[in-house]
Amino acid sequence: MQIYKVGGAVRDRLLGLPVTDIDWVVVGTTTEEMLAQGFRPVGADFPVFLHPKTGEEYALARTERKSGRGYGGFTFHASPEVTLEEDLIRRDLTINAMAEDRQQNLTDPYHGQRDLENRILRHVSPAFAEDPLRVLRVARFAARYAGLGFTVAPETLELMTQLSESGELQALTAERSWKEISRALMEDQPQVFIQVLRDCGALKVLMPEVDALFGVPQPEAHHPEIDSGIHTLSVLEQAALHKQPLTVRWACLLHDLGKGLTPEEEWPRHIAHEHKGLKLIKAVNERFKAPKDCQELALLVGQYHTHGHRALELKASTLLELLQSFDVYRRPQRFEEFIVACEMDARGRKGLEQRSYPQADYLRGAAKAARSVAVQPLLEKGFKGPELGEALKRERLKALKIYKDTASV
Repeated sequence: MQIYKVGGAVRDRLLGLPVTDIDWVVVGTTTEEMLAQGFRPVGADFPVFLHPKTGEEYALARTERKSGRGYGGFTFHASPEVTLEEDLIRRDLTINAMAEDRQQNLTDPYHGQRDLENRILRHVSPAFAEDPLRVLRVARFAARYAGLGFTVAPETLELMTQLSESGELQALTAERSWKEISRALMEDQPQVFIQVLRDCGALKVLMPEVDALFGVPQPEAHHPEIDSGIHTLSVLEQAALHKQPLTVRWACLLHDLGKGLTPEEEWPRHIAHEHKGLKLIKAVNERFKAPKDCQELALLVGQYHTHGHRALELKASTLLELLQSFDVYRRPQRFEEFIVACEMDARGRKGLEQRSYPQADYLRGAAKAARSVAVQPLLEKGFKGPELGEALKRERLKALKIYKDTASV
């Protein structure tokens, strides 16, 4: 039995990055021998085991063969005869196809270390094109390591393009796609993920609503970058720079989808794009079965982000409607995420990345003013049921009028 550390743990150690998860591959043994040593089986499709003490994953060396469509369309073969090199060749990228023994002796049959040094993301073998999920994975690695200067090898991008055109991407399940998309959005440069998907034609297949934004102009006075797609990438970049959570990043990606529906003769204006975009945001949400909090925030930001930008001009009654729409009394965090999404939208414009956004604190103050209205005095006056709701609205409206009159921005 020979045991090797493989994949990301080797890659990140060589890059000088922190190593978090460690995967091991075991060569020259059987399932029975692993069980006899106390390893616990967890792999349904192929033999993967948890170490009895550390809980780390140990997988038997295996080969794989394409047997159907999509990510799951493979049959696996594990036996003591499968070599380390045979196991490594089935991996996606050369930088993920290296192994180390216990003494840190490197096994690198596909020149992953050279590609690390040259900052290249390159596929290991032509079998790369058999797994559509790898299109998303490579784009995610591009987002993760863009700051270190990594780019996708032209021949790998070509294979990704072939996959995108083959119809195989449609075979991906919503769950697998969302897992990669959500991880990619939380990388340091998620805009690179979207750009790489676009470069290989995958964005047009997976998110045609986002792809449609590229080439659509906006008024230069408000958007010096002009292109709606470039603006979306910039907003996403700002969200990552400001360490925003997944909910905000997802909303930033989808907030302007309505601009892709504007007829060319109306360019560069996009009247009512907020409302038009809602059906598109809903479609993307459902396609990837995004978590409920991501879905809700994306729809709310899509509908109300221009309200956020015009916050200082809004009437007290409109402010109240905005706060009610977010259920700001029971769900204050969702309104806070809306505010920061609006700020990222404002900053995601060429040359305006450092602009101040006084609307943020103004909206926070408005929410505080509305929440400060106490229910108890109204109950003591005998209000109940629908009448109580109406009385609360009246008092909150008064509080917002006072706030508007006294707020200094």
